[in-house]
Amino acid sequence: MNYWVVIGVSFCYLALLFGLASWAEKRSAAGRSLVSNPYIYALSMAVYCTAWTYYGSVGRAATGGLSYLAIYIGPTLMAPLWWVVLRKIIRICKVQRITTIADFISSRYGKNLLLGSVVTIICVLGIIPYISIQLKAIAGSMDILTGTEVASTGSLFADSSFFIAIGLGLFTIVYGTRHVEATERHEGMVTAIAFESLFKLVVFVAAGIFVTYGVFNGFGDIMHQASRLPNFQQLMTFEAESGYAQWFWMVVLSMLAILFLPRQFQVAVVENVNEQHLNKAMWLFPLYLFVINVFVLPVAFGGNLLFETTAVDADMFVLAIPLSEGKNLLALLVYLGGYSAATSMVIVATIALSVMMSNNLIMPLLLGVPVLKNKYQEKITTILLYSRRLCILLVLLLAYLYYKGVAEHYSLVEVGLVSFAAVAQFAPAIIGGIFWKEGTHSGAMAGIVAGAILWFYTLVVPSIVGVGMLPASILTEGPWDIALLKPFELFGLQGLDYISHAMFWSMFFNVSLYIGVSLLSRQTSQERNQAEVFVDIFRYSTVFESSIVWKGTAYIPDIKTLLVNFLGERRAEIAMKNFHRKYPGLVDETGKADPKLVNYAEKLLAGVIGSSSARIMVSSVAKEEEISIDEVLHILHESQQLISMNNELRRKSMELRKATEQLRSANERLKQLDELKDEFLSTVTHELRTPLTSIRALSEILYDNPEMEQEDREHFLHTIVKESERLSRLITHVLDLERFESGKQKLNLAPVQMQEVIAESVEALEQLVQEKNIDLVVDVQQNLPLVQADRDRLIQVMVNLISNAIKFCNPVQGKIIISGYFIDGDVKVNVVDNGKGIDPEFHKQIFDKFYQARNQTIRKPEGSGLGLAISKKIIESHQGRMWVESESGKGARFSFVLPVKVTAPATV
Repeated sequence: MNYWVVIGVSFCYLALLFGLASWAEKRSAAGRSLVSNPYIYALSMAVYCTAWTYYGSVGRAATGGLSYLAIYIGPTLMAPLWWVVLRKIIRICKVQRITTIADFISSRYGKNLLLGSVVTIICVLGIIPYISIQLKAIAGSMDILTGTEVASTGSLFADSSFFIAIGLGLFTIVYGTRHVEATERHEGMVTAIAFESLFKLVVFVAAGIFVTYGVFNGFGDIMHQASRLPNFQQLMTFEAESGYAQWFWMVVLSMLAILFLPRQFQVAVVENVNEQHLNKAMWLFPLYLFVINVFVLPVAFGGNLLFETTAVDADMFVLAIPLSEGKNLLALLVYLGGYSAATSMVIVATIALSVMMSNNLIMPLLLGVPVLKNKYQEKITTILLYSRRLCILLVLLLAYLYYKGVAEHYSLVEVGLVSFAAVAQFAPAIIGGIFWKEGTHSGAMAGIVAGAILWFYTLVVPSIVGVGMLPASILTEGPWDIALLKPFELFGLQGLDYISHAMFWSMFFNVSLYIGVSLLSRQTSQERNQAEVFVDIFRYSTVFESSIVWKGTAYIPDIKTLLVNFLGERRAEIAMKNFHRKYPGLVDETGKADPKLVNYAEKLLAGVIGSSSARIMVSSVAKEEEISIDEVLHILHESQQLISMNNELRRKSMELRKATEQLRSANERLKQLDELKDEFLSTVTHELRTPLTSIRALSEILYDNPEMEQEDREHFLHTIVKESERLSRLITHVLDLERFESGKQKLNLAPVQMQEVIAESVEALEQLVQEKNIDLVVDVQQNLPLVQADRDRLIQVMVNLISNAIKFCNPVQGKIIISGYFIDGDVKVNVVDNGKGIDPEFHKQIFDKFYQARNQTIRKPEGSGLGLAISKKIIESHQGRMWVESESGKGARFSFVLPVKVTAPATV
C-alpha cells in the first residue's frame, strides 16, 4: 500500500479525533454532556487495552502460549473489588481535589513535597518505555502495511513515527491542557478515548473473524492444524519450573496496573463524574476484555501456520494475515485499530504525566525559590499551562528516543511489563494508605525508593545491557564480579523468570520497609490528620472542611489574592461567594480568615497545582501554628461526633416522618371505621325496625278485628311468630358478635366428631335443599380425629355456611359439595356452591361486619352480614382459621381448619 496514503489516513484519523473531541466539548457547554454516561466511562477505562493488547497479545500467544491471558485475568479479578478500593480512591480524590498518583501519595502522607517528587520521577521513568512501544507499534504496523521500512529510517525527518508523536502531542495539548485546573473534566478527550476503545474492539474482532472463518474453517480447524506445530504442546501447557510463579506474578502485576497506571488513574478517578458508574464498569470492562481476547489464539496460531517459513514479527500477525490474503481495506482498518489502541494510551498517559511533572517538579521549584516566585508571581497561571504543554512534548520526545535506543530490540509485551512493574511499587503506599492509619511518610518513602531501585536494577538495567549500552558481564558475572548481584539472580535466587524475580524482590523490600519503618517512625500532626481522613473518607466527606486541622493566622485579602493569581479574578470571586453562601457569618471584622476558608482555598489550589504546592502557597500567606497530635485527634473526634449527631438527627427525622404517616393512616382508618360503624348501626336499626313494624301492624289488625276468620287469624299469627324469631335471631347475632369481640364468650369445649356436626347441620336444612331442588353431596373422610370444640357453635358455623350456599346456588341447577378430611394435623372442612361467586378483591372484606353492612351488592344482598363475621370469630376462637376461594361467575368455596387436640381416631 502506498506510504503517503497511509500517512494521509493516519492524519485524517487524528483530524477525526479532533472533530469528535470538539463536538463533545460543544455538547458539554450546551449542558448535554456525553461523559455523564456509565457506558462512556466503562469504554474509556478500556484505554488499558493498548498496542500491547492489539498486537502484543497475539505475539505473546504465538511465542508463549496461554501466558498472555494473565494480563487480562488480573483486571477481571480486580473489577469486583472496585466498589471497595476504587470507589474509596475516587471519593478521596474528589474531596481533596487530587489529580495524579503522585499527588495522592503525597497528600496521604502529610502533603510531603519530596515524596510527591520521587513518585513523579518513578512514574515518568516507568511509563516512558510504555509510551515508546506505542510508537514502535505504529511504526511497525506502518512498515508492514506499506511493505517498506521508510518509517524506521535513521533520518529524523523521514521517520513517520516522529511526526505521529508530534501530532499526538498537539492533540493532547489542545484537548488536555486548555485550563490550569487539572480536576476539570476533559470531555473531548474522554469522548475520543471511548470512541477509540469501541473502534479498536470492532476492528480486532472483525480481523479475528476473517482469520478464523475466512482463512481457516473455524476454531476447530485452526487448533487441529496448529497441533502439528513442533511447539504446540509447550504453548498450551505451563512450564514445569517457573510457570506457576510467572502466572501468579503476572496476575498480581496486572491487578495493580489496572489501578495505578497513570492513564488508568486519569480515566477511572480524575475523569469520573459519578461513583455509581462503577456499577456498570465492574461488569462491562471485564466483558470488553473477554471479547477482545476471543480471537487472540486463532490469530496467533493462524500466523504461526501461515508464516512458518517466513520472517514475520509475531506482534504483527493481526495485520500481516489480511495483507497476505489480499484484503487491503481490512488491513487498513486493522492498522487504524492498532493506531487507536496506541494513540489513546499516549494521549491519556502524557496528560497524566504532564500534570504530575508540573505540579510536583516545576511548581515546587518555582514557588520554593523566593526570587523566582516574586518575579513570576503574576504569571504563574501562564507558566503552569505552558509547563504542562512542554512536559507533554518532552515526554513524547523521551519516549521516541527510548523507542529508538531500546524498545526497538524487544517485543511489545516485554517492554510493557517493565512499566507495569514500575507502577506496582506504589501499591503498598496507596493500599496501605487508604486502609491503615499507621502508615507514615518515612515508611512510604523507604518502601517506594527501595522498590524502585530494585525494579530499575532487575528490569531496566538488563534491557540496557541487551542493546549494548552496558557490558554483558553485569548479567553473566555480576557487577564487580559479585555473583550475588547478578540482576536476574539477585542474592542467589534462581529458577524464576525475570518478571517473577523482579517482582519478588522489589515487593518484598517495598512492603517490609513500608510496614517496618512506619511502625518505628512517628507521624506528624498533618500526617495523622490525612491518615484519619483518607482511611475514614466516607465518614468525613460530608463535613470535610471541619475535619481538616489547621491552626494559625491568615487574612482574607491575602487568601483572595492567592486565588486570583491561580484561578483568575472571575473564578476567584465565584469561589469566595460559594464559600460565604455555605458558611455565612464566618468573616471576622478584623479581616482574619476562618480556618475553614484557609482549608477551602488550599483545596481549590490543590486542584490546580497539587496538594504539596498548594500547601507551600497557603503557608506563604498564612502564619501556621504548630498543632499537637492530641489536638488533631480532639478535632477529628469532634468532627465524628458532629457527623454522628447529623446522622442521628437524620434518623430521628425519618422516624418522625414515618410516625406522622402512620398516625395519618391510622386517623384515616378511624374515620373509615367510624363511618362503617354508623352505617352498621343504621343497617341493624333498619333490620330491627322491619320485623317490629310487621309485628305491630299485624297485632293491631288482630286486635281491631276480633271477628276475623280463623284462617286469616292463623296466617297473621304465623307471620308474627316468624318475624319474632327473625328479631330474636338478629339480636342474638349482635350479642354473640359483641361477646366474641370482647372476649366474654365462653366455649363449652369437649371432644367433637366432625362427621356428626356436618350430618346434623345438613339434616336441619334438608327440607330447604329439597324445596330448591339442589344436588347436595357430602364427602367426609371416615375416622376423622376428634377435635376439642364447642359442638353447638360448630353447628352454628356449618348451618350458616350451608344456608349461604343454598341462598346463592345456581337457581336452575344448584349443587353444593360439603367435604371434610384430615391434613397436616388439622381437620379441614369445605362448603362449595356453584353460584355467581365473589370477586377476589372482596375476599377479605366479606368477613367484615361493617363492610357488608355498607356493600349490599356483593355476596349477601340482604341483612347485615353478621353470619360470616360470627362464624369467622367462632373458628378463630378455636385457634383455627376461615377463608374463601372464589372468582366471579365460578361459584365459591368457604373453608375452615381446626387443630386436632386429640389425635386418636373416632370409633364408628
